[in-house]
Amino acid sequence: MRRVVITGMGVVTPLGHDVDQVYKRILNGDCAIEPISSFDTSDYRVKLAAEVRDLNMDEYFSPRELKFNDRYTQFARIASKIAVDHAKLDTASINRDRFGVIMSTGIGGIGSFEKAMESMITKGVTRVSPFFIPMTLVNLAAGIVAIDHQAMGECTCVVTGCAAGTSSIGEAFHRIKYGEQDIMIAGASEASITPLGVGGFMAMRALSESTDKRRASIPFDIDRSGFVMGEGAGTLIIEDLEHALNRNAEIFAEIVGYGSACDAYHMTAPSEDGAGIVKAMKIALQE
Repeated sequence: MRRVVITGMGVVTPLGHDVDQVYKRILNGDCAIEPISSFDTSDYRVKLAAEVRDLNMDEYFSPRELKFNDRYTQFARIASKIAVDHAKLDTASINRDRFGVIMSTGIGGIGSFEKAMESMITKGVTRVSPFFIPMTLVNLAAGIVAIDHQAMGECTCVVTGCAAGTSSIGEAFHRIKYGEQDIMIAGASEASITPLGVGGFMAMRALSESTDKRRASIPFDIDRSGFVMGEGAGTLIIEDLEHALNRNAEIFAEIVGYGSACDAYHMTAPSEDGAGIVKAMKIALQE
């Protein structure tokens, strides 16, 4: 079995799009939670979210690409490009058949779904875009990222809700550890701060209704009242150690264990005894 390392990182977040900058802002206690600006929240009890605001999509995509890629796919593409550049990875010089992508999401193109539904209701079914179905697929981001970087190995998406990003990293780790791939782009993307996305989570009473951005996201506080929605993407370049050394790559970390488990308890709530969490930790530690 092979050793597995991280050689590149890419982020698109409400705190910025540079790994070092985002890290410094987190340490500084900066907060990106603000009143929702992407749609009118007059009828919503939830008013706050962490939106990606200062990203000029025109710098990355043509008008056609912007039209036919959901926001979550756009985030995934940008974060992946940043990670590939960060890793100084020359994709033309590697074995592309052993270069894969696992790019995950929880919901996928919910924004595109809403726009298509509105178009059908107001203009009729003949005005539904032929790109509607692809734009909403949860695995489209993985496929487009693979096309962007000509990754011809495994290309898949792991849909495990809020754990999707961690799942994709763990699965990529195992693909490389057991010799199936040499290098992978792994991560996740989400863009569900939409009328339906916020409305759905609000109906579940899962979201904080606080209007104080400093007291809205307090998961370990006795006065916690729900979570605050965010959006963005994060990707890693995960690589076989020998492969990384052969191309003189900078190594940022080594992955030595991964664990995944299910407590078979409830659709949204974890088991109160933490059994599933403990099991996953033990699996990772044993590895």
